[in-house]
Amino acid sequence: MLAFNSTASNWPTFSFIGIPGLEAAHIWISIPFCVLYIMALGGNALLLILVTAEQNLHEPQFYFLAVLALTDLGLSLSTMPSVLAVFWFDARHIGLDACLTQMFFIHTLSSVESGILVAMAFDRLVAICAPLNYTRILTHYTVACLSGAAVLRGTTLLAPLPFFLKTFPFCGTNILSHSYCYYPDMLNLACGDVSFSSAYGLVFVLCTFAVDVVFIIASYMKILGTIMNLETQDRNWKSLHTCACHLCTVLVFYLPLISLAVLHRYSRDASPVLYTTMSNAYLLMTPLLNPLVYSVKSRQIQAALRKRFWVQRVIAGE
Repeated sequence: MLAFNSTASNWPTFSFIGIPGLEAAHIWISIPFCVLYIMALGGNALLLILVTAEQNLHEPQFYFLAVLALTDLGLSLSTMPSVLAVFWFDARHIGLDACLTQMFFIHTLSSVESGILVAMAFDRLVAICAPLNYTRILTHYTVACLSGAAVLRGTTLLAPLPFFLKTFPFCGTNILSHSYCYYPDMLNLACGDVSFSSAYGLVFVLCTFAVDVVFIIASYMKILGTIMNLETQDRNWKSLHTCACHLCTVLVFYLPLISLAVLHRYSRDASPVLYTTMSNAYLLMTPLLNPLVYSVKSRQIQAALRKRFWVQRVIAGE
């Protein structure tokens, strides 16, 4: 997907950075990065296989989890080529079209993931606040519509961004702050009046991540109010436990996202090492931690893993 050298002289070329000051150690630093990417790809692929193969996981919350895992796979595959190319081959250059393509997929998939987290919050809201109507409300059709809406929203709102950037000249050194193409980063390098593009980017954030956070908070306020009205303390803890995986996933996704956005907007003179650390935490830790969270916190996923492991041992004759 990525072409790391631009052959057209009339198109700008952008340069990635690795970890500033540690260029000599990039080959060694690449080892943990490679391991983390393999773990992220393997973990999310395993979740997809489990949800597909295990009949007891054919429920709305696990269908949403499968979409989340598919989105995390896309995020990992979108950034992995450029990140590892910098560390392994010192291939730092990328053409405009390839950079815009990578940027589109990164931001679109991030928006889709945020939308799926909202759908998962709605699933928990119905399960706890209206359990008798759960199967009537959360049908296969509803799951497909909510997932499709998240994809359509992200694709539609992100589609104009590459065209906005392509209209600007880039007249500087075009050194990116990350090992991948990120819209605010590219916009900072553009020459000319970027006020409209910057405003559209802000509108996109407000229409996606801000709205999603408000809905998730409102959902959990309603959930908490319902739980507090339950009769026994045991039922309170049991109900809260069903939300633990989703709450952990929300924190894993939004905290690095908000931190990176604040860093770009208010810390122009921040250390390049800080930019690199936050950018990798934003797009690598989420696909890595989501499978771990559900493997540790979800009893159904744990049961499916034990069953698969036992079947493999039986087949192997152990």
